[in-house]
Order: sequence, then structure tokens, then C-alpha cells
Amino acid sequence: MTIKQVFLIPLIAITFNSCGNDPLPKPKAMLRLEYPEPQYNRVDVKLPFTFEKNELADKISNIKLDGINNAYGVNINYSEMKGTIYLTYKEVNATNLDTLLRDAQNLTQKHTIKADAIESVLYENPKQNVYGMFYEVGGNAASQSQFYVTDSTSHFLSGSLYFYAKPNYDSIYPAAVYLKNDIKHLMESIEWKTDQ
Repeated sequence: MTIKQVFLIPLIAITFNSCGNDPLPKPKAMLRLEYPEPQYNRVDVKLPFTFEKNELADKISNIKLDGINNAYGVNINYSEMKGTIYLTYKEVNATNLDTLLRDAQNLTQKHTIKADAIESVLYENPKQNVYGMFYEVGGNAASQSQFYVTDSTSHFLSGSLYFYAKPNYDSIYPAAVYLKNDIKHLMESIEWKTDQ
């Protein structure tokens, strides 16, 4: 065997072995986060309303925002998901309902700069006298879900979901969907108190 043959045989073997299927890119991977099935309990926050919250929420804090206008804040913290639902309650009077509605809608519209889409869903519960709107904000906006509910005469409650992380919709998507469902359940479980 000559030196040429010694080099030529491995070169031919490598050439034939390398002629196979073209390389394929790896498929995109999706983050799979699983959260427990929600278990809801009624919460009395010593304000003019009650609601049901998921047991996964580990902390609720009440904050009196403004004693003059009867405005209060309630924060529902989900430390496992690094998110919080911020609720703001304001008393409705004869002159402020239009302003409250406009402010709630404008807060959502401020996200149009970063949002891919904003979908709104009308909510009505005549039995409990609760009417409002739910907004789902798609894309890298600061808040993925917002809502307001009112009885149009005495009570107005608005809420927003925020994560304490830089908005990256792909990475927070599973938590955003889970908490969106919690917000919808919260809206559906609102009961106004008449004794306050």
C-alpha cells in the first residue's frame, strides 16, 4: 500500500459517511410550568366588598389610600410567580363615575405602546349588581391583565396584574394565563356589602 492509498482510503470513507441527511434545526422549546388547580376561598378584607381568592396567593395586604374619598388598596401577592394583583376601591358619588371609568380605561390604553394587542371583554352580573370590563394585554407590556367593576351607584373597583420582573411575554406567559383566570374568578365572585 502506498502513502497515497493510506490517505485516500480514510478520505473516501469520511466523504461517504458525511453524505447523509441535511442537518435540521432544533424545534423551538416551550417553557412548561405547571401550577396547581386553583382552590378559591371567600375573603373579607373589611372593605365594602368581598371576593374569592386563590389559595396559591400567599399574602393580602390592605392599604388605606385616601380617607377623604374613601379610596382603598388591596394587594394580592403571588410570590411563587413573582406577581401581584393590585386592587383599588373607590366610592362612587353623584359626580365621579365618568371620571373613574375614564381613568380605568386610560390606564389600559397607556399600554398600547408596548402591547401587541388589547382585547376587552364586557362583564355583567345583574344578580350581584356587578358590571365591568376585563382587558387582556398581549406582548411585552408592564401589565398583562386589567379590569374594573362597578354597581354604578356606590362602588368602583379596578385591578391590574403586574410582575416584578422585566416584561418578557414569552417567559411570563404561563403565569400570566394562570393569573388572568384568577382575575376573572375574582371579578365573578365580587359581592358588594350594603352595611358599609
